[in-house]
Amino acid sequence: SCLQLGLERFHGVCILGFNSAEWFIADIGAILAGGFAVGIYTTNSPEACHYVAENCSANVLVVENNKQLQKILEIQHKLPHLKAIIQYGEELKEKRPNLYSWSEFMDLGKDVPDTQLREIIESQKPNQCCTLIYTSGTTGQPKGVMLSHDNLTWTAAAAGRFIMLTDAKEKQELVVSYLPLSHIAAQMSDIWSAMTFGVQVFFAQPDALKGTLVDTLREVRPTAFLGVPRVWEKMEEKMKSIGAKSSALRRKVASWAKGVGLQTNLKRMNGYSEVPVNFRLARHLVYKKVRKAIGLDRCTKCYTGAAPITRETLEFFLSLNIPVFELYGMSESSGPHTISLPRSFKLTSCGKEVTGCRTLIHKPDGNGNGEICFSGRHIFMGYLNMEEKTKEAIDEDGWLHSGDLGKHDKDGFLFITGRIKELIITAGGENIPPVPIEDAVKDAVPIISNAMLVGDKAKFLAMLLTLKCTVDVETGEPGDDLTPEAVEYCQKLGSKATKVSEIISSKDKAIYAAIQKGISAVNEGAVSNAQKVQKWVLLEKDFSVFGGELGPTMKLKRPVVAQKYQDQIAQFYADAEPPA
Repeated sequence: SCLQLGLERFHGVCILGFNSAEWFIADIGAILAGGFAVGIYTTNSPEACHYVAENCSANVLVVENNKQLQKILEIQHKLPHLKAIIQYGEELKEKRPNLYSWSEFMDLGKDVPDTQLREIIESQKPNQCCTLIYTSGTTGQPKGVMLSHDNLTWTAAAAGRFIMLTDAKEKQELVVSYLPLSHIAAQMSDIWSAMTFGVQVFFAQPDALKGTLVDTLREVRPTAFLGVPRVWEKMEEKMKSIGAKSSALRRKVASWAKGVGLQTNLKRMNGYSEVPVNFRLARHLVYKKVRKAIGLDRCTKCYTGAAPITRETLEFFLSLNIPVFELYGMSESSGPHTISLPRSFKLTSCGKEVTGCRTLIHKPDGNGNGEICFSGRHIFMGYLNMEEKTKEAIDEDGWLHSGDLGKHDKDGFLFITGRIKELIITAGGENIPPVPIEDAVKDAVPIISNAMLVGDKAKFLAMLLTLKCTVDVETGEPGDDLTPEAVEYCQKLGSKATKVSEIISSKDKAIYAAIQKGISAVNEGAVSNAQKVQKWVLLEKDFSVFGGELGPTMKLKRPVVAQKYQDQIAQFYADAEPPA
């Protein structure tokens, strides 16, 4: 059907929708027909969709429903290569030229001779690109990560063998597909590894992450499950709130069982294999019931990846005898690079290299901390049409530079200790470049001097703001007096304030309203909900070289600010939910 529509070699087939059989079919069909399979996040704005579709010279766009279709119709006139749009998830609301329903699309291929398709398949080589994964850069537009047939097939087999997935001929593995397939993690686990080992795939409801995932898990009872940290945290919150409502006796038993579970599992982690009697009792009274309640009673492989997870969450599940194993990698390494295993894991470590993958710690400091670099058959080909960016990522010796800082311990476990780049990775695994958002806020609210976005490992973004004030010429220390321009701005808004402290102590209505209005305007233009600023606070002092928040070139030292204002940042997340 793709061929009948005129899909050209190395042109994109973009798929915009929630996980479904049609998503898989469109993806694999695109590859076999000689195109590129390209997932687009369903949360993308029309502009963000346009960027991806144009960047990969898409001939075909596959959308789930009318809502996604409308985004494409808005930008269709700017896509010269586009030949057809297919909608799979619901009936078409209107007839348009080159717009097809899924069944119409399926019928298109009936007259294409098999020989034509076979020729194209025969002509493909393992080292040619077949899939693009778009990854957000620290600044500017996302980059199209080119993955070859060999990248996908080798990694799927190597990672699956490493975590000991069973081939369906011996025992049927089951997984639930719900994480965005435009992201490498879900694609590797749900499509490529599943295909390699004959895993049975069940599709969750589109509102899985809003609360129906556990219902699906209970129905399917998967044998392997991958969650981003936010998914595990949500489960933890739900379980704690249910636990808090149960009787005093039940709470006491659960608390005892959790103590036993944590101790036993930590000992196991350090190599003790004996199972104490109280652990067996706790398993019978508590652990089995908990697992059943969340649909993980058959799950021997619980994984987390895509963003850092807190020790608290890992210990919470460990205490209920649900070890959650951390894995680490990136789109540029076809997904996984290191993986923790039941017999080989340490809390807060990302595990050890998948067989055939190698790690180099580049320029380590005294503690052995350096940039984590990868090599192996899982390393990507490069970024589509971005030769310079590719050279920044892969050095002359073929090492992929991750931009992450980390070290190996004496047993060869990899620990990640920080990020060189300043991307914020939320608890939901969304990569958010802070600088564009900070700049937009400063543009929208002229009284703002500095803005720093926070939200790494958190559920939502928040922002620290400072106001424009006078600076001591000698010391460079920021004062309390507003700059003349700032005072003028206040007057325009009907505020009499002349000092930062006056605005903060009185929570100056006019100024606070103006700041909120500016931030709301910035949120209007956000690429997705995850990139919206939900809370903010005004700080008493502007950032400066004197205060240590700025480097000599006036570059924001994020870790210093995060440390200095940790109380204010903690306050953002003290209440569980972001404001509506």
